[in-house]
Amino acid sequence: MSAEALDVMVVGSCMTDLVSQAPRLPKAGETIHGHKFFIGFGGKGANQCIQAARLGAKTAMVCKVGKDFFGDNYIQNFQDNGVNTDFVGQTSDAATGAASIIVNSAGENAIVIVAGANMLLASEELQNALSAIKQAKVLVCQLEIRPQTSLLALQMAQENKVKTIFNPAPAIPDLDAGFYRASDVFCCNESEAELLTGSSVVNVEDAHRAGQELLKRGCRSVIITLGPQGCVVLEAKESASKHVPTTAVTAVDTTGAGDSFTGALAFYMAHYPTMPLEEMARRANQVAGVSVQAVGTQASYPLRKDLPAELF
Repeated sequence: MSAEALDVMVVGSCMTDLVSQAPRLPKAGETIHGHKFFIGFGGKGANQCIQAARLGAKTAMVCKVGKDFFGDNYIQNFQDNGVNTDFVGQTSDAATGAASIIVNSAGENAIVIVAGANMLLASEELQNALSAIKQAKVLVCQLEIRPQTSLLALQMAQENKVKTIFNPAPAIPDLDAGFYRASDVFCCNESEAELLTGSSVVNVEDAHRAGQELLKRGCRSVIITLGPQGCVVLEAKESASKHVPTTAVTAVDTTGAGDSFTGALAFYMAHYPTMPLEEMARRANQVAGVSVQAVGTQASYPLRKDLPAELF
């Protein structure tokens, strides 16, 4: 591939979502009738990559899928969204990652995730992608693959002066200290911030405090997203933390909203490197706000042409 063209590289997970809608969640040993079934494309890494691509970023995904029907479909999904797939590996040693999701009429869900091929992404694949990583503007990682693979990717990016976004999701309490130091932007939600700092995060004040603690651990900046309360932005080079409120919207389906935010943030960091971080966060909030007004995960992610011109 022509490596210098890349804006955003995402090293992370792909999951096929198998979603059943039913009036309620079944009890142990019980079979119930649902009223709708659909297959969706998910996985935090892939979601973030697709949102960045839909806003106009030149993106590539570094991930691993199975040599199976779901893996083939996922590669096609990337291509349909204009994502470079040179570093999407297929393996016969594990199935494509899958999430079995049951959603009840109240919108509550029960989910079983089988990470499968995601756990086989390792340093060898990162070495193969190194020339492209060096040329990228932004690299994004999460925790749905082996944590050591994510950390290595962030460190490789940092060594090559590539900006890094780390989304510690799903959060693990004993996060390797290297993750903080390797993050230009450490971007998490309130529950992840709570797990990592050990203190409750329910409002803007709490988020300010948690953000200060995360900065102390070595991040260059921290964004804590608070759903309808917007987000809080803290930077090591500035003493004050800033609350970025968001416009109220009627949410239909909040699945994948955090990934929409992170993908949008990666787009803004790549395209507008001199824009203040709080302005990037304000715009990313608006993109994610559009995504929650439609059903589905990637299916709800807006394209550039569907968004107001002032976001660009």
